[in-house]
Amino acid sequence: MSLYKPHDPSDEEDPMSAAGEGRQWRDETGVEATRATLLQLLARAGVPGGDARELIGLVEAGALALAYEELGERARSAPGDKGEAYESGWLDGAAGLLDELGAVAERTLLGVVGADEQDGTAGEHPPARRMEVERTRVALTPLYLSFASDSELDPEVTEEVLGAVLATMSPRQRAGYAVLLTRFAAVHRARLEGLFAAFGPDSAITVHGRYSLLHSAAGIAVLERLVAAPGRLRQEWDAAELPPAWLDGLTTAWSAAGRHG
Repeated sequence: MSLYKPHDPSDEEDPMSAAGEGRQWRDETGVEATRATLLQLLARAGVPGGDARELIGLVEAGALALAYEELGERARSAPGDKGEAYESGWLDGAAGLLDELGAVAERTLLGVVGADEQDGTAGEHPPARRMEVERTRVALTPLYLSFASDSELDPEVTEEVLGAVLATMSPRQRAGYAVLLTRFAAVHRARLEGLFAAFGPDSAITVHGRYSLLHSAAGIAVLERLVAAPGRLRQEWDAAELPPAWLDGLTTAWSAAGRHG
């Protein structure tokens, strides 16, 4: 029996399969189809079109930013050992491409949230929208549950508190607030653990009173603003007519945790 097999063009590997699978987004058609599908699905779930487009835009900008960071780590050295001239040229080319990728990520983000205000209008941030509040709530929940049991504060009150917190920031800052909250929780983890142990839902303090905010995930956001922008937070707190005792109690508890941390 002959082992020879005549060439059959049908046996050739399809460039869009196997190794080519990772590069199937070769034009905007597939991207636009996916975006349209997401918009339709979100509309059926009751998400307004503007909010849906903003969420998708933030995911796109975030994906570009993550690609920029990942490629930046890889572009610190040239592949192989082909001499100094090759390495220098390769690094220059990689730097140029990275700069352009970073610019694309920046333009994508600006297309979603707009540019930050100039210094003269820095105090005129627009009110927080529903989707901005919801994004912040989603980011806060796992952080809060790493320190305490589930929130006991009224959801509507939590929304009002987060509205005051977000009013201290521009839309662009709000878009990246999840990162700031994660960093804040990581840097101050020991202090936060002591704070919630002494005053939180699992502590001996059963009556909320001055420490009500420690019974809500929003408390972490308020603490972050107390550290980063205390004056602006108090201004927005008063404008929202939230209980001054809550903010004063949280300030006192934070100071106490710092002394014992």
